[in-house]
Formats: sequence, structure tokens, C-alpha cells
Amino acid sequence: MTSLICTLQHHQDDVNWCAFAAKLLATCSGDKTLRIYDARDFSELPFSPLTGHGYTVHCCCFSACGQFLASCSTDATTVIWSMVSGEIEAVLEHPGRSPVRICAFSPDSLHLVSGASDGTLALWDFPSRQLRRTGAVNDTTMVACSFSPCSQMFMTGSTYGDLRLWDLRMNQLHAEKNAHDLGVSCCTFAPSILSGGQVVQFRVASCGQDSLLKIWAINKFSSGAYKMKLLHTLTGQSAPVLSCAYSSDGQLLVSGSVDKTVTIYDAENAVLLYRLKQHERYVTACAFSPTSPLIATGSMDKTVNIWRLEDGCSGNENVLYCVMCCRYSIQKYSSPETKWRASGGRSKLLVSDWSEDDVSQWLLEEGLEGLVDRFKANNIDGTELLSLTKETLASELHVESVGLRSKLLRKVEELKSDSVCLGIPDEFLCPITRELMKEPVIAADGYSYEKEAIESWISTKNRSSPMTNLPLLTTLLTPNHTLKMAIGRWKTSH
Repeated sequence: MTSLICTLQHHQDDVNWCAFAAKLLATCSGDKTLRIYDARDFSELPFSPLTGHGYTVHCCCFSACGQFLASCSTDATTVIWSMVSGEIEAVLEHPGRSPVRICAFSPDSLHLVSGASDGTLALWDFPSRQLRRTGAVNDTTMVACSFSPCSQMFMTGSTYGDLRLWDLRMNQLHAEKNAHDLGVSCCTFAPSILSGGQVVQFRVASCGQDSLLKIWAINKFSSGAYKMKLLHTLTGQSAPVLSCAYSSDGQLLVSGSVDKTVTIYDAENAVLLYRLKQHERYVTACAFSPTSPLIATGSMDKTVNIWRLEDGCSGNENVLYCVMCCRYSIQKYSSPETKWRASGGRSKLLVSDWSEDDVSQWLLEEGLEGLVDRFKANNIDGTELLSLTKETLASELHVESVGLRSKLLRKVEELKSDSVCLGIPDEFLCPITRELMKEPVIAADGYSYEKEAIESWISTKNRSSPMTNLPLLTTLLTPNHTLKMAIGRWKTSH
């Protein structure tokens, strides 16, 4: 279920773009201003509105840390704003002085791309604010741009209808002609990278004047060649689709249309989840919050609506959990009564949820009563129990007997393996630790891991994938909010 939690009505003209950072929301408009809001309560910040442009502001985007905001305008500039003070940090004049229609930061914030009405592109070195390279596509207007999650390439879309893939040297890696009849209006990379064998795959969503939302796969081969393939064509809207955006985990996709609707899809399965009808005119902008289940949508009715994806929906189900069920075919288990649960009387299903008393009771049941006092003195609860190693048993708990250490670790491994028998869906277990994830994140290989586990792996395993052994193209980790909520819902229901 989605609910409208507030409507922002501060702009005096069409809202052209919305962008979230972790703690901020930015909007821009034909009224030449940008508005900055606190993403917690959507109160406007003291330095808002920002009034540095002379004409319509077409697009705005945050740097990865949220410290800077870039905005571009018909006045042929891209302005860099400080989100600490609201002051202008730099004014980047587009080559040729053509109106700038689109701008985008790379995920690592090292580069910024701007695209203009004359078909030109400018690639800026962001730390130095210097122009690095330029490119162009003749006889068209650049209206869409998005960087890949690895920050090494970007996609552009134009009113001509083509999608083009560029590297940081402004070489065209691929051109998809007539991707959208009558023109592209927006494009966006999914945040995750899939890898397998000799192929690395990226996902891109695009929308256009043909009233379609499309999902593409971009395959990069070990030879350096690129191939683009259409995966899904979504037809949930009846008029030109003007904007689209992925959720931070890549599992949801939102779009806004001339038909005044907002649609939300399960991106992996191309399933329409919701159609929202609240705006009175064209929906021109949409964005997901990276840190909470919120969506912002902007419109030519001069308003910005803030939507919440609720924890519950009809039938007391979690909407994001339902998406996960659809994706992973999760079944609800009636977990079998296991030896440790029946005999000990512990009501908690997960070992990681055990208290210190639960651990003591388990030790007694397993014939390890000699360790009870030592474990209590060191405050060993379920989480600590699962993380024990031979080294910690010897050096920190001073368990000198090799046989006793081995017996304990065997019993702990049995607890871990029992998680499958207890009905925990395999998708909820970290591939590295095989424990239920608490802070799942998506790595560059497309797999989800426990955050602490994959960070440790990356720091000690030379940036290889735990699942494929291939090099990770980036160490960027994206919070998997959808999976985290699904795990939370599963724990509650059990």
C-alpha cells in the first residue's frame, strides 16, 4: 500500500525535477528556483529557495555524499551549490552557451556530465570544476543522462529517440537507434551490477514520447564489446512517460506520465504494483529516497507529492515483502520443532536473537556445562556465539582444551546449518556467513551480503566476488532496503 503523506506547494511554475540525498530533497522549477527540504519532515531549509539561475531550471542532482547539489538551466550554466550554506560553489558554463537540459553526477562524485539543447555534452572533473572533455550528437537535444554504478560510463538519451553509451573519454561504446519513437525523455541505470562468466551486465530503464517504459540489459564482454538487449516493455501508462527512477536496491521502478499518473513496478519481474492518481497535470519528475521507503513526484501542477510505501497492505502483508515473494517464490513455513527449541523452551526462532541465558541453557543441553560460567562472564549472547572462532575461544575465552573447542564449534556449525531446516529462505542468508542478514547490501556482482561480512571480504580478498571469484568493478555497496524489510516481516510472522 502507498499513502500520500504530504504535498509541497512552494513552486510558482512547473516542477521539472526531484532529487533525493540521504537527508535532503531538492526540487527545481520553471520559476527559476530550487527548493531544498529536510527529508525527515519535509520542512524547507533556512537557505531555500536557491535563486542563482536566470531562466528555467531543468534538472538537479546530488553528489554521493549529499554535500553538493548541481542544477542546470536554460541560462546555459550548471551551478554547483553547497548544501551546508546554500551558497554557490561554482558556475560551469556549457561550451557553446546552449541551454543545458540535463546534468548527472557519477556515483563516485569524480565526474559531472551536462547535456544541452544543441546536442553537445560536457564532462567535468568535479573536484577541480574543470572541463575535461566534450562530445556531441548532431541535430538533437540531450534530455536524459545517467551514470553506470561503476562510474566508468554513462548513458544519454535525446529527442531524436536514441540511447547512447559513452565512456569517460567520450567514446561511444554503443548506440541504440530508435529506442523510443518520437524521443527519449529520461533514462536511469539500476544500481547493481550482475556478473557471470565472461560477461558483466548492467540494467537501464528508459521512457519516452511513445508512452512506453523500457528495461534494457547492457552486456559488457571480456573482449571489450558491448551489446544492448531489450528485456521488458512496460505499458502501464496511456500517454508519454516523462520520468523514471529506480529504488536504491534496484528492485522497484517508478515512472511519471502525461496521463497524470505515477506507476510503481517490480523491476525484476516487470509487474505493475501501483498506479497513483493525485496530480492534476503532467507528472514530470519522480525519485526514490535512498534511505527510506519514500517517493517524491513532481508535476506541472506546481506541486511535489511525497508518498510512503507502507509496511502493511491488504491482508496484513508487506508490499515490499510481496515483491520479494514474487521474485524469490518464498513460501511461509510452519517451522518444525527442533531439539533445542522443544527441550529448552526458548521462544525465539533465530540463534542471533538468543539472550545470554538462552546460550547458557543451550550449553547445558549440549553437555557443555563447563563453559556456562565463562560464557556468562564474557556476556556471550546468540550473536556472539555464532561469531566464535578457534582463535577467540583460545585467546579471549581461554578455553585451553582443543577437544572442547572443537566440540563447541561443531555444535555452533550445527546451529547455523539448522537455519535451513528451520525454514529460513536461503535468500535471507548471507552467502559468506550463512547467517540471517541484518544489514543486507548489494555488491557490484549483483548479490546481497551482510554489510560487515562483505566489507571484511573486500578488505582482505583483493576485491573479488565471493560468489563468482571475478573482480568487483567497484566496491560501492548499496543498501538492500527491500530485502531488509522482507526479512523483518518474515521474522515477525514467525
